[in-house]
Amino acid sequence: MKSFALLQSSLLLSLALALDLGSVARASPISSQPFADLLAKRQDTQATDDLTVDLGYSQYRGTFNATSNISSWKGIRFTAPPTDNLRWQPPQPPSLNRTAVIDASQYGSQCPQNPFGNPQAQTDTQQYQDANEDCLFLNVFAPKNATGLPVMVWIHGGGYGAGNGQYDFTSIINANDNDFVGVAIQYRLGAFGFLASDELSRYGVANAGILDQRFALEWVQAYISQFGGDPRNVTIAGESAGGGSVMLHALGQGGTLGTSLFKNVIAASPYLPLQFGYKDFEPSQSYYAFAAQAGCFNGSAYGNTNQNIFQCLLTKDSQTLQQANVKVSASSFFGTWSFLPVTDGTYVQDVPSQQLNARRINGKHLLVGNNGAEGALFVPRSINTEQDLTKWLKTLLPLLKDEDVTKILQQYPLDTNVTTNYATNGLDSPDATSVSPVAHGQQARADNIYGELTFVCPSYWMSEAYSGSGRSAYRYQYSVVPALHGNDVVGYFGPPSNVQGPDFVKAFMNIYGNFVTNDNPSISSALANGNSSSSPSQPNAAENWPKFSPSTPYQINLNQTGGTLSSMPDLGANVTIFTGRGLRNNFTKVNAYTWEGGRGARCDYWRSIHNLLPN
Repeated sequence: MKSFALLQSSLLLSLALALDLGSVARASPISSQPFADLLAKRQDTQATDDLTVDLGYSQYRGTFNATSNISSWKGIRFTAPPTDNLRWQPPQPPSLNRTAVIDASQYGSQCPQNPFGNPQAQTDTQQYQDANEDCLFLNVFAPKNATGLPVMVWIHGGGYGAGNGQYDFTSIINANDNDFVGVAIQYRLGAFGFLASDELSRYGVANAGILDQRFALEWVQAYISQFGGDPRNVTIAGESAGGGSVMLHALGQGGTLGTSLFKNVIAASPYLPLQFGYKDFEPSQSYYAFAAQAGCFNGSAYGNTNQNIFQCLLTKDSQTLQQANVKVSASSFFGTWSFLPVTDGTYVQDVPSQQLNARRINGKHLLVGNNGAEGALFVPRSINTEQDLTKWLKTLLPLLKDEDVTKILQQYPLDTNVTTNYATNGLDSPDATSVSPVAHGQQARADNIYGELTFVCPSYWMSEAYSGSGRSAYRYQYSVVPALHGNDVVGYFGPPSNVQGPDFVKAFMNIYGNFVTNDNPSISSALANGNSSSSPSQPNAAENWPKFSPSTPYQINLNQTGGTLSSMPDLGANVTIFTGRGLRNNFTKVNAYTWEGGRGARCDYWRSIHNLLPN
């Protein structure tokens, strides 16, 4: 990803004088109109062509694809670079650069990357070095002659430590009759975006990466009309950490923002790791570990803020900090990242499970979903006994006592008769606690625990929060085998994988597009059934997508039938898949609460023990 841009260097001195704000991190100075002064610098004369946009601070010239009828502008800077003394500060408007029109045909640099904890990453750190701190760029895709179109803003995933905004909207916009504008943003990652401690919050801000995202949303409000978009009709969307980010913005500032930044929300597999307070032990230890790797920590006591670690970090070159970023995260517990969003008391005011339960949210309409086998990628493939499972669970959730583990395992009863891997149908026993396309037995049990706790239950809690009171929530599950975490993304952005038939991809893209343009994901039965169906006009549940509510907890299960039986190696298993000609859509309405042996009840349980997590 690309580096970040924030304040003027002179701001650091004033920040160093900031007072201790106790239990609340220093609020970021976010203006309601941060680009107002720059907008005033635009020239009154019209550009010589419709590909040149004047943003006040700079002019950019995009490119036009006559085949797709889509114009694109890549690598647009939306903040000042967050380098040197601007590290770990709130994002600020870009400086003036009007000497020449900037070519916007290439993506900007990606932000410094870091992996989740795994042994290989600890020894192979070089692959994460191809990045630049100056990385806060966004990309815009718009139909030719667009005017007042709905807008979809995409926030990429990657565990808040990896990924970039290099998503091409051409396929999904074309699939939806060129009816909306797409924006993909980048934000600071890993230690650069999610470093947190008491000391850091005295001199900088926690959750800098989340604030970058918010700043991009403010940029959209200020500028998207110049690209043919309607700032009053914005849908924010994301997958994994992008979906988790969307969730945090839905909760931003205690849910007091209404529709000022966006109207609708799409959260695919919303990632919710443990969310500690900004100066709790866990984020503070990551701060000190990062400082030690960078050569800035000479003490060891928790809470030792006498050594001005922050000022030392500002003096370090980018390569040193990037290597420290990778090493600390790579050494974390398998499947987790070291630098994550925290409760800062200002923009991120509470843990999501509780704020969602109180329905203190922004925006009006929600489309949310999860995949059939979310957890497998993040669980070590060595859990063979209940003893293995218990040890792993207590390491993953360190606040658990033995009696807590016992109660959790009671929520996930194991069918010991399963002896092979296969995909469940969600309705019958055995369910996902005992078997999946990549595991069975205790391994599948662990996979499902992680998947539900981290990705699935947050989607359920969001669904409940947006049901009723003038809002609406729509749910789905992506079940195309193997349905691992992230397998869905190519279904709506393309190019599709070999397990996704053309009918499925077309329908999936239109589900997303209809929600962006119509506030409702419903598609025609003909589109839902697909051209390969023997009865394409037969009524399909996706034509009248049910609104989710606690009393009617329905979702659409997006799956396929047919195809050619095949297999592929994945996660140490030989996974059965279906590919090629003959794949047909199989979209059905199911009860999300009773799904997979009572998933809704398990999510209720996880929310009830939020004090042991916290989430």
